[in-house]
Amino acid sequence: MNKILTLICGLMVSTTGFGGSKHDDHKAMNVTNTKVVETYSDIALKVYSDSLNSAKTLQKAIDNLISKPSAASLKAAKVAWIDARVPYQQSEVYRFGNSIVDDWEGKVNAWPLDEGFIDYVDNTSYGKSDQNPYFQANVVANPKLKLGSTVLKSPEITIHTLQSLHEYEGVESNVATGYHAIEFLLWGQDLNGHKPGAGQRSHTDYDIKQCTNKNCDRRGQYLKAAGDLLVQDLQYIVAQWDKNGDARTKITKKGKEKEALKAILTGMGSLAYGELAGERIKLGLMLNDPEEEHDCFSDNTHYSHYYDALGIKNIYLGEYKDINGKIFRGYGLTHLLKKLAPKVDKDMRRSLANTEQKMDVLVKTAESGTAYDQLLAPGNKKGEKIISDIVKALSDQTQVIQKVVATLKLDRVEFEGSDSLDHPEKVN
Repeated sequence: MNKILTLICGLMVSTTGFGGSKHDDHKAMNVTNTKVVETYSDIALKVYSDSLNSAKTLQKAIDNLISKPSAASLKAAKVAWIDARVPYQQSEVYRFGNSIVDDWEGKVNAWPLDEGFIDYVDNTSYGKSDQNPYFQANVVANPKLKLGSTVLKSPEITIHTLQSLHEYEGVESNVATGYHAIEFLLWGQDLNGHKPGAGQRSHTDYDIKQCTNKNCDRRGQYLKAAGDLLVQDLQYIVAQWDKNGDARTKITKKGKEKEALKAILTGMGSLAYGELAGERIKLGLMLNDPEEEHDCFSDNTHYSHYYDALGIKNIYLGEYKDINGKIFRGYGLTHLLKKLAPKVDKDMRRSLANTEQKMDVLVKTAESGTAYDQLLAPGNKKGEKIISDIVKALSDQTQVIQKVVATLKLDRVEFEGSDSLDHPEKVN
């Protein structure tokens, strides 16, 4: 965890004050819509490139675990997975406003998943599913997998196998690929409920000579294929934001700058409100459900939420700190607002700082020994306040984002909603 803590400290130091700086004043004098959109695209390339590079590090750690299974190699793979989440979560602000990202994102970050679809589970706690007939298909254990009237023959689990199974028959919880499939294969189920502790998978689940829980060879095949596919999928999205990539050329199209600003703000508002405040945070609090946490096997949810919120701030400020600690500064929405409506800019900076402060409380609480799933426990008043404060901060932030939309005179900008926030009576 030390690497991530260092990154957080460095990122917080880079926070710009409510009123900005002389550097920002200069940029506000020279800002154009085009420059903001170009910076947005440049940050996309940087954050996805960092995601790719950290996924390659994870890929190597997975290969080492499979070839030399040990407690140390498993721990190294886990650390690599957690490190890989740092840049990727900052990329989620590119969802909702960019169709290319939206169409692709489910391959790498689909959640929640029915872990029994992938591998063995604890039957005493796993329960049943009325929505997913394949919730306990166990791909790892079945080289001839019967899925309804189809028999899938996979003597070896490959990238193609996983691609054919991902969200099988349109069931979103049949997650076969991406970060969370890998997370489950590294940690295993978290059977602690609201008590301390993450998943406790042993390295011997990958040791063919001292195999535990059977099918160690196929489990290794699955993990390797998932790691290789993650790299492949990230290579695709990096190319989309490169100089002549489709995502970049689409959003930077000359004469369409206003449409691009709408896409940027749609991503910011939808991630802050419907996705993060609603589906990922408020819903779990309403249900007091430890399974309703984004990184539920590893107990890494506090960091995932933190970096999602940071991604929104990156785009507004036009800044990004990469995995090597180098800070890129371009033109952000802040420079447009500083010129057009300084008070709105100050309100936006204040709301971003408030959200970061509430997220920081969450991170410090988790790092002090109280994980996110423990905060969700019924009757945990301290946990309820920490989580509710974040929901309020993100909701307030979204209202200011709406002011930004109005200031820039952008019409037809809609943010994703969530029943947990908009229609809580429908949640059960």
